[in-house]
Amino acid sequence: MPLNRIALRLYWDPIMMGPGKADLLQAIAEEGSISAAGRRMGMSYRRAWALVEEMNAGFCAPVVSSARGGTRGGGAHLTETGTEVLRLYRQLLERFRESCNDDIAALEALTGPRD
Repeated sequence: MPLNRIALRLYWDPIMMGPGKADLLQAIAEEGSISAAGRRMGMSYRRAWALVEEMNAGFCAPVVSSARGGTRGGGAHLTETGTEVLRLYRQLLERFRESCNDDIAALEALTGPRD
């Protein structure tokens, strides 16, 4: 059975960065909205905002900038820091996949039904 996915979680006190937050950042970048990104991921607006606030507080600078709605409309976008956080996380995940391919295959060979 081939490996379907790798989940990489990085912990710093007090923040954790993992696939959910990376996917949320990606969705915000693509949707231009925290609420639309949350809907796309099947999470509540409140949960999406809580994750954004956690990341904004945990990194050296905010990762998402947002503006309230109104006559000109609101929206959200990744800051330079947010773009870099997402890029580095995705790069690290890809490097992990590439460098650990043999070990992953060896572990995979040990999975499956018992004799």
